[in-house]
Amino acid sequence: MAYAINSDCISCGACEAECPVEAIHAGDDLYIIDADTCIDCGACAGVCPVAAPNPA
Repeated sequence: MAYAINSDCISCGACEAECPVEAIHAGDDLYIIDADTCIDCGACAGVCPVAAPNPA
């Protein structure tokens, strides 16, 4: 199961920098996790100040 970023995202970029497989990229309004690349490690959730990444 991959992680997904919800609408609470404030586009700070903390999650993108933490992702070990580079599955996170800036979208138009918030960051997006590529479900096919995500390894479900939870590193993004651990650094997000608003708890936007969650298991999908």
